[in-house]
Formats: sequence, structure tokens, C-alpha cells
Amino acid sequence: MSQGPRSGLAAVSSALLAMSRHLEVRDVLKTIVASARELLDAQYAALGVPDDHGGFAQFVVDGVSDDQWKAIGPLPRQHGILAAMLQEAKVERLADVRKDSRFEGWPSAHPDMSDFLGLPIRDGDEVIGALFLANKLRSVGGDPPHPPRPKPEGSCGFTAADEELLSTLAQHAAIALTNARLYERSRELTIAEERSRLAHELHDAVSQKLFSLRLTAQAAAALIDRDPSRAKGELHQVAALAAEAADELRAAVVELRPAALDEDGLVATLRTQIQVLDRAHSARVTFTGRGVKALPAAQEEAVLRVAQEALHNALRHSAAEHVDVSLDRRGSGAVLRVTDDGNGFDPKAIRRAGRHLGLVSMRDRTSGVGGTLTVESAPGKGTTIEMEVPGG
Repeated sequence: MSQGPRSGLAAVSSALLAMSRHLEVRDVLKTIVASARELLDAQYAALGVPDDHGGFAQFVVDGVSDDQWKAIGPLPRQHGILAAMLQEAKVERLADVRKDSRFEGWPSAHPDMSDFLGLPIRDGDEVIGALFLANKLRSVGGDPPHPPRPKPEGSCGFTAADEELLSTLAQHAAIALTNARLYERSRELTIAEERSRLAHELHDAVSQKLFSLRLTAQAAAALIDRDPSRAKGELHQVAALAAEAADELRAAVVELRPAALDEDGLVATLRTQIQVLDRAHSARVTFTGRGVKALPAAQEEAVLRVAQEALHNALRHSAAEHVDVSLDRRGSGAVLRVTDDGNGFDPKAIRRAGRHLGLVSMRDRTSGVGGTLTVESAPGKGTTIEMEVPGG
């Protein structure tokens, strides 16, 4: 077994417990990568989850800074050594990955790597990921790890014992990753079932009200000439039925509050959704949350919906390269700011043309919780949407 700073049974146990604590797939992936890198004294570690289109649905790294990762560029495709681990499902331990015949190079900003240890993560016969380490560090006693030192020609810094340890870690990683996937699918199914139930209830309750409303309005129209007094009574009934229908709709909307808000809170929900968008789009999407306390339910949902609408506009229509979302505390409330470096637009021209880019919806949601919304944009200058809401 590796003689790193956290080697031994206690370190392995700690890593396995950490993996089992998380239920979100992204958190599990990050924990696996960090644990593998620390246990085996590697300078770099990464884990890729394949998609169905020749690339990676998710790719998590440890040992590379955010700035380095941004400079490297888009997620890697399945080629070279990574493809071998996914397709051949075997361990790869190389003295110098750059000298392997399958090596196809990497982007200019990519860190230099030599020692390489990689293996597939399997769930039965299915390969669900590729885990690899690069650049074996040398720890001496209790000292911090040192950078890779010269080694005999043709030898790999990662040992057979390292390979055995990583194989053990990968087996448990497969269990943790599978459990996290099942949890997320179960939650999605629960949400879908709940929405279906609400849709049926909404249909039954509101459609009955609307049917009564229509009949009452028709009766009022028939009576308006020959019995104005009765017609007036029917119109009062129309108003009452309309108010009841509005109440039913409002109650349904409240019930449709995103489940993640109740479970994770506003900051965590925004962070998770923005991480997904960052992986799904070529634009860099970032999030910062500072000092925000829990807000009333209506405010949290309004902030989330406005953020979603603003992000949709920035990613679909602005050709932005970077979209930044921030949520900061202001008094007992909060300020949401969504800024992009895209094409921008003239807000007045948008209104004159009858197009709103969701601005009307955002303003309505903001005013509905007593907040304010400002939009700053100009052609070629990007866009900033700021929403301030009061606290409880």
C-alpha cells in the first residue's frame, strides 16, 4: 500500500465513509476523486462519466485550479487512454503517458503529466466511469508530499500496491455512484408523480369552477333584457366563481414550489442548477452566494424563477461567453444579480417590438413579493438583471 500521509486502514475507511455520506451524484464524484488523489499521493486525479455521444456527461478533476480548468477548455472527448479504459475495461499503469502509442496530446493549458494509473469503474458489466491519477508524489515519513522526482527509466511511480488500493476504492465508488443515481432518479420520479397528482386536482377543481362560471355567464346574458334584477344576481355569482377559480389556481401554484427549495434551500438549489448549466453549455456559468439567510417561501421561489428566466435568456439568446450569478444578503433580504457578456439589447426597442424576453414575467414575479427589478443592457454591452427582495 502507498506510504502517503493518509495511507492505511483508517484513511481507506475515512474515504469510503465520505463517499457513502453523499446522495448527489456530483458530490459523490468529487469525493471519489479527492479521496483517490489523497490516498495514493497523486498530483492530479480525475473521473469521467461517459455519455452516449462519444464524450463525457460529467468530468471531475482534483489538483487543477478553477482558472487552469477554464483555460483548458471544453470537456475532453473519449479518445486515447480515456477511451481505452472505457472500451477495454482494464487497468492502465504507465511510466509516461506521453510515450504511449494511444496518446493524442492535450490542450496547451493542460498540466504536464507522466506517471499514470487509470482504471474503469464498473457496475456489473457496465462501465460507468473512468478514474485516473497522474504524477505520483513522494512523501517521506510525515513530511508533506514532494513533487515527482527523477525515477529509473521506464518505471512507473505508481506501484502494484497503489493499483490494488485504487481497485478497492473503485469498487466502492461504483456502489456509491449507483446509489446516488438511484436516489436522484427516485427524487425525480417523486416530483413527477406529485406534479401529476396536482395536475389532476387542478383539472378537477378549477375546470368545475370554470364550467359553472360559463353557465352562469350564459344565464346572465339571457336574463339581461327581460329580468335585469336576476341578471345582476347572476353576474354577482360570476364574480364569486371567478374569485374561487383564482384561489384554486393560486393554491396549486404554491404547491408546485420546487421540491429542491424545501430540501436544500435557495443557495444550494441555485448552485446545483448553475453547475448543471455550466456543464451543458459552452459558456462559462458561475455562481457566488454570500451571507444569504433563509427567505420566506414566496421570495425564494420568485428569486429562483427569475434566475432561471435570466439564465435562459443569457444562454439561449445572447451568445455570451461568461454568465455570472450572484446572490448577496442585503439587510434582511437578498439581491440576485445575473450578468452576461453577450450581445445585449435595447430594452426600449424590445418593448416597442412587442418582445419581452421574459421581462414581464420577471417583473411580475418580483413585484408579487414586494421586490424591485432593474435591467441594464445595450447592444454589444452585455446584460445585467438585478432583483432585490425583502426578507421576512
